Amino acid sequence: MRFGGLTAVNKVDMTVHEGEIVGLIGPNGAGKTTFFNCLTGLYKPTEGEVWLAGAELPPKPREVVVAGMARTFQNIRLFANMTALENVMVGRYCRTSSGPLTSILRGPKFRREEEATRARAQELLTFVGLGGKGEHLARNLPYGDQRRLEIARALATDPKVVLLDEPTAGMNPRETEECKDLIFKIRDNGMAVVVIEHDMKFIFNLCDRVLCLVRGELLVEGDPGTVQSDPRVVEAYIGGSELDDEEDEH
Repeated sequence: MRFGGLTAVNKVDMTVHEGEIVGLIGPNGAGKTTFFNCLTGLYKPTEGEVWLAGAELPPKPREVVVAGMARTFQNIRLFANMTALENVMVGRYCRTSSGPLTSILRGPKFRREEEATRARAQELLTFVGLGGKGEHLARNLPYGDQRRLEIARALATDPKVVLLDEPTAGMNPRETEECKDLIFKIRDNGMAVVVIEHDMKFIFNLCDRVLCLVRGELLVEGDPGTVQSDPRVVEAYIGGSELDDEEDEH
């Protein structure tokens, strides 16, 4: 992915398997979120292709979601004046088939789909630990709950793979542990999960495999132990002190 003369992501190949948790780490400016934006159609890659379940994905966010790839964002993007339940229902609408006329007239098909959408949204709220907060406005939820709500909305699209961009940013230790448990639950339901995180302890305790990006390129890939001990990764985090510091902070 190039922006004028700047190459933000260069020759990064990644394969994710069903039921696998993959971590994406790297210093600030390494190209992690840009890579996510390329995968999900927010950016059209200058070169390269994105494939999911044997089919090439077009650089169009809606079609990417319909194909089975969902994501959350580094900065929370909820509909603040809608309830938690309504936020999750919005994610579900890509799986409904009622047309504009049916929706306006609120015919039998629309009512059936709306009922099913509401029921599925409530199931997902319960799944992420927000079962009793469906009628709360998103803006009134605590920060950690807003993060979980974003994940529930992504799950509402019935994804094959979920991309989480810094899901524990701003969380306290208890919330971070709960987030880890939630990601394990998602994986146990057969989905693949890709996680961008700066919390190294969180990543290395969570993931089956970790990729480290530096200056837009893949530096090293492997199991958590291999990546954590790789001297190139230590060097990428400013001489090795930052890895230890981040673990202490969290």
